[in-house]
Amino acid sequence: MEYLNTSANISTEVIVHPLVLLSVADHYNRIAKKDTSKRVVGVLLGSRSGNVIDVTNSFAVPFEEDLNNPKVWFLDHNFLDTMYWMFKKVNTRENIVGYYSSGPKIKENDLKIAELFRQFCSHEPVFVVIDVRSGIQGLPTTAYEAIDEVDTNGKEIKRVFKHISSSIGAEEAEEVGVEHLLRDINDPSTSSLAIQIKQKLDGLVSLAQRLEEVRDYLQNVISGRLPISHQISYNLQDIFNYLPNLNVDELVKSMLIKSNDIHLAIYISAMVRSITALHNLLNNKIKYKDIDNVLEKVAVENDSSKSA
Repeated sequence: MEYLNTSANISTEVIVHPLVLLSVADHYNRIAKKDTSKRVVGVLLGSRSGNVIDVTNSFAVPFEEDLNNPKVWFLDHNFLDTMYWMFKKVNTRENIVGYYSSGPKIKENDLKIAELFRQFCSHEPVFVVIDVRSGIQGLPTTAYEAIDEVDTNGKEIKRVFKHISSSIGAEEAEEVGVEHLLRDINDPSTSSLAIQIKQKLDGLVSLAQRLEEVRDYLQNVISGRLPISHQISYNLQDIFNYLPNLNVDELVKSMLIKSNDIHLAIYISAMVRSITALHNLLNNKIKYKDIDNVLEKVAVENDSSKSA
């Protein structure tokens, strides 16, 4: 059964600030670090400008759910309301724009939680999954917004989550704080070259994961397990259009010239390193020539005395 999107004003981007990421990580480490099957839920505070949502702050709320029965869950909305008005006294410009979860996946309860948050938001609340697991490549945030979809026959309305773009943004003061944190976290014994190689490797691993997701989606569409999404098809077509045409002679020639230049620089550097090492070895031989002669003379005298 095909569904039509009835939401005309969907949020286009969610900007999450570093303070929110730190608060969510602290919330998870305090509550659910020992029990990895649990997740934590909290409130996102910020502002909305058109279709751009700026998430600048957050706070945790008591949340429990039955892992065996997804229909059983509890969120203390009285605590939520009290905390919100306390935050409102500190910064009147921050409003409730949605809620977060440590995920890492969407669960059945999330649509019901979104319905609860609608009474605290002037617009449709956003749902941001913040993955707090270590070793995750790419952005740790994934944003969604609930919309109504109607089937093509117009007989059934379905409430679903629609994926929206998310990014990490920071003001100047936050950037300074993040730099100080990274300065304490980074290992000073690691060279800048090793850090750059690790960053390149992490980027390639993240790219491989995205390509695997695209492959799995296309296989599911071909097998009929998932309906085709024209928006995803358009995005994939744009990606393919951005790929360079390697059959152009000028491009192949320029890539070969660039590759030869790089290899020439590496070859010359290796030769210079070898010549420098030989030069230092010769200088050491000349410098310590007299000492070697004295040691050889002493060794000969010792051998002659022993034989006598």
